[in-house]
Amino acid sequence: MIYTPCDPGSAEWHKARLGIPTSSCFDRIVTRKGAPSKAADRYLCTLIAERMLGANIETFESEAMARGKEIEDEALAYFEMQTDIDTSPGGFVTLNDGSAGCSPDRLIRNTRLESGTMDPVEYGTVEGGLEIKAPTETVQVGLLCGFEDVTWKHRLQVQGSMWVTGAAWWFILAYHPEFPPALVKVERDEKLIEAIAKHVAAFNLRLDDLHKNLQHRATA
Repeated sequence: MIYTPCDPGSAEWHKARLGIPTSSCFDRIVTRKGAPSKAADRYLCTLIAERMLGANIETFESEAMARGKEIEDEALAYFEMQTDIDTSPGGFVTLNDGSAGCSPDRLIRNTRLESGTMDPVEYGTVEGGLEIKAPTETVQVGLLCGFEDVTWKHRLQVQGSMWVTGAAWWFILAYHPEFPPALVKVERDEKLIEAIAKHVAAFNLRLDDLHKNLQHRATA
């Protein structure tokens, strides 16, 4: 993996993710059951447009995203106190070839020292991550009552983030300041990760071919 230290929404963050598929949109490439998604063509067009314009074109911020920013510090403090786990900034992470990425809310790194020495290979490697969600009141109650499944809802994003980072597990924290939090730990699903890797690779082949074709037509 390649880690870029940056804040979500910053110029560096936008540059790092420009024109490549990211885990928050993997559900537009592959379904939760591992099949190709019917939304892939539209997502292709979005990423090709970004590459040709040199700028991100999907900058809409939903109410949930805005709420997430407002409660992130409070939710993070709850998580670290509840789990006794220290986290580090998520930045932006890509595969080694830069063909796909993710923007974790937080990363959980292995910083343990063996026998008083620092292992340069293991020190700081990613063990897991944290995704913070800020549901509406109704959705939070639904999660707490078992009517909603936060693991299934964010299945592609979380498993995709584990694929990109190599993490073994990931936490999802659904947090609303007026209700009890919903915290779950998700383990790697190797079968789904294999499907994600397969479909993202095929998607990227189409993305590169169509982009080159349009570039050629634009300069002809």
